Amino acid sequence: MEYFPIANQNGMAGSYCNPIARSVRSMSFNAISKLMYLTSNLSLWGCSSRQGQAYGLPRMQRQDSFYMLYWIPVIDMSEYILETQHLAKEFRGFVAVSDVNLRVQRGNIHALIGPNGAGKTTCFNLLTKFLTPTAGKIFFSGKEITHDKPAQIARQGIIRSFQISAVFPQLTVLENVRIGLQRSTGQSYHFWRSGASLAHLNEAAYGLLEQVDLVEFAQVHTINLPYGRKRALEIATTLAMEPELMLLDEPTQGMGHEDVNRVTQLIKKVSAGRTILMVEHNMNVVSQIADKITVLARGAVLAEGNYAQVSRNADVMQAYMGTTSGELEGAH
Repeated sequence: MEYFPIANQNGMAGSYCNPIARSVRSMSFNAISKLMYLTSNLSLWGCSSRQGQAYGLPRMQRQDSFYMLYWIPVIDMSEYILETQHLAKEFRGFVAVSDVNLRVQRGNIHALIGPNGAGKTTCFNLLTKFLTPTAGKIFFSGKEITHDKPAQIARQGIIRSFQISAVFPQLTVLENVRIGLQRSTGQSYHFWRSGASLAHLNEAAYGLLEQVDLVEFAQVHTINLPYGRKRALEIATTLAMEPELMLLDEPTQGMGHEDVNRVTQLIKKVSAGRTILMVEHNMNVVSQIADKITVLARGAVLAEGNYAQVSRNADVMQAYMGTTSGELEGAH
């Protein structure tokens, strides 16, 4: 692992990136401060203002001030958390995904849309390695993951949901969330242990249920939940895995109007501090919460931009509506 030094003035006046650090990775002051916090501020040495200037640090007003230098691991803080380069998938001559160059910006809600058969779910399966690409590369936080296995992808922080509800119907809502939380305990395979041994996870589980408005359903068996609430539970179990990137495959599919609105607002709520890539057919949902939209058609990228841009794109209208006039229907 690479390391580089960071300097901090008396632990109060903010963080400065010295020349060595700048040459390794360009980072904002906020990002540096966050990294220093995450790495417990392990100090290497202190130096005076005069010595600090030798490292390229700015002159301090107080002569008795000093700098503390830290060595911290290089963590990728690039603008894009997920990228694909010329991604392609063929099934015995049929091209399902063709030359897709996708860039998902960190902290955004990015929607992947397109008519039926456009290759959206196939693209999702490639990203999470349920399918192996025929060609192209996939990068997560700057690291190539093209040849990683699904379990490896999940452990790195890419967690997905599926088109159909994937919860344990005979367990309670609380127990479903605790399953997701077990990963951090290292006891996922301790089948012989009593369920009572997981009681220490209840507080965290209730916290996640509160985020998705399911606290009142905590002791309800999942089989008895309305469909919209099951989808909310899926989001809670996804959050339990502490994802850096959430992949949601048609999260509002099959829902009534009330459930669609609830889940739409829920996705917006849980997106704070996270990145979400979602496949969605409901243009009202996309127009309300998506920061960026990629349109697929016949396996290839047709258009990209915000909702205002893609909804008026003639090629997109032709693919969806069979005409180049008008615009896609969504919230305005």
